[in-house]
Amino acid sequence: MEAACIKSFPPILDYKTEKYVLTKNRKVGAFHRLLHLGILCYIIGWVFIVKKGYQESDSDPHSSVITKLKGSSVTKDLQEYQQRLWDVGDFVKPSQGENVLFLVTNFIATPRQVLGLCPESPLIVDGRCGEDLDCTPGEHVVNGNGLKTGRCISLNSTHSTCEIYSWCPVENESLIRKIPLNEAENFTLFIKNSVYFSKFRFSGANTLKTLDDTYFKSCRYDPVSSPYCPVFTIKNIITKTKNSFEELSLLGGVVRIDIEWKCNLDQAQVCIPQYSFGLQDKNNNFRTATYYWDKERRETRDLLKLYGIRFEISVTGEAKPPKGQQAEQPTINNDETSTNND
Repeated sequence: MEAACIKSFPPILDYKTEKYVLTKNRKVGAFHRLLHLGILCYIIGWVFIVKKGYQESDSDPHSSVITKLKGSSVTKDLQEYQQRLWDVGDFVKPSQGENVLFLVTNFIATPRQVLGLCPESPLIVDGRCGEDLDCTPGEHVVNGNGLKTGRCISLNSTHSTCEIYSWCPVENESLIRKIPLNEAENFTLFIKNSVYFSKFRFSGANTLKTLDDTYFKSCRYDPVSSPYCPVFTIKNIITKTKNSFEELSLLGGVVRIDIEWKCNLDQAQVCIPQYSFGLQDKNNNFRTATYYWDKERRETRDLLKLYGIRFEISVTGEAKPPKGQQAEQPTINNDETSTNND
């Protein structure tokens, strides 16, 4: 009867006791205690003291970025533009102020284009032809500039292209400037960044709190002597990506600027941003056109294919509060900071 009662209990209700084996070996015992000591040192030394694992942290800061580029250049070797001054309004596309900006370093100019008929560029594969039958009327030129009319036009002894309806004359890639706007390497980029860690009501900025209006006109960033002067030369930024400005200025590229905030509020004033730079891509361009009416009342445009360096700025960070203070924190307020870089 007792055996039948025992069998009726499911195995999940069984209770098991541990069986210990005592090993009298000093080496094994010493290793066992050293292992315990290592775990204890890791938890106390690394987790609590170094990494401050006891603290609450905020790794999602609210951030704002304002950029300003300063500099100018003159081009002298273009017949159409003669001596043209390039300033901030020409160099920076789109307008300044965002966390992304495009610095023009080279261009192809195609002035005074009008709608009409003209030969396609010989650089466009689909626009090349040997006879009229190769140019189907009304067909778009793949990666080209317009619609085929059905005529094959001889450009010289070696090249013939389809006649197209387009903005004429078409862009000529061979007219790219062999000497880019290299003066841009000496331009300065001012990056004003502010962060706010909402969990601890803590705010900070990467600019020095000063009433000196001339400070940001003359200072340059240095992690030791001037960590709160976010003014960089373009050449210095490109050098830190382990590339040369001369190489990127011909066809352009994409440069990443990372701003990382590590705010350890256990230590006074330890909230200095760290900057890092990297090249993400090479060859970067886009086109822009200005439209107007010529003397003959024809709609006309000046086309510019702009090559340049695109700067993309990202901000990350983490803040840890002082011991025993998890609510409202002292605030680094830079509202009175003079950042006049005009």
